[in-house]
Amino acid sequence: MELERFVRETVQAIIKGVRAAQEANADTGAQINPADATFRKDQGMRLVSKSDGTLIEELAFDVAVVASDESEREGSAGIRVYGVGAGGSGSSMQSNTSESRIRFCVPLRLPTHPGTTRPQPARNSVADIQAAKRRQ
Repeated sequence: MELERFVRETVQAIIKGVRAAQEANADTGAQINPADATFRKDQGMRLVSKSDGTLIEELAFDVAVVASDESEREGSAGIRVYGVGAGGSGSSMQSNTSESRIRFCVPLRLPTHPGTTRPQPARNSVADIQAAKRRQ
């Protein structure tokens, strides 16, 4: 498989997986790849929510993938993900395969416990102070 195709299919698969996870968890209160994520130096460069300062976890993936150009009629070339230590099957098809490891993170804001509220962020940035003065 050509590198360009491998990269394209890998990125597409990750995006589709993230989108499917977002849709499957839309009503849980969790946010997968939240739009308000930012890094905070005073939190040790951790991802936090801009809106309320809660920590956002980085769900790390480290997977082995096999990119293959199969010459089997029923099969299709593409990327297959195998678990650690997974073995191949004894088939008689001809294929060109290469194994790679893909590492990526997906930011995940976990839902809060029902009945609790998220802490309010500190309102001491220059923009917050200026906005407060304008309101007075």
